[in-house]
Amino acid sequence: MSQTRVRYRDIKPYDAPESLDELHGPHDGLIDLPHAVRWQSDRLGVDVSNLGWRRMAYQALLAEGLVTEQCRLMNRDRLIETWPILNMDPRVRNLWEGRFPQLRAAV
Repeated sequence: MSQTRVRYRDIKPYDAPESLDELHGPHDGLIDLPHAVRWQSDRLGVDVSNLGWRRMAYQALLAEGLVTEQCRLMNRDRLIETWPILNMDPRVRNLWEGRFPQLRAAV
């Protein structure tokens, strides 16, 4: 008898807005990530002007954020700019690239 292992990451629901134009977060400056998005203390005062910090914040928001959080904290142009270097679950990447072909073109 064979059992198929089901992992949470394979069934976890991910969120994404209907349009990239809904992403009204700051282009530069500091943001605070919600505790439910990132549990570490470095979630407060994240400088999205800095590529490394923006990468961490956007990866967390894509994987754990609700649409309302994504729209409030992520910036459309910064997401497109940062997209090629983001590490994420393939299901997250497929969701976002399937909905927003301009992200695929950015790679």
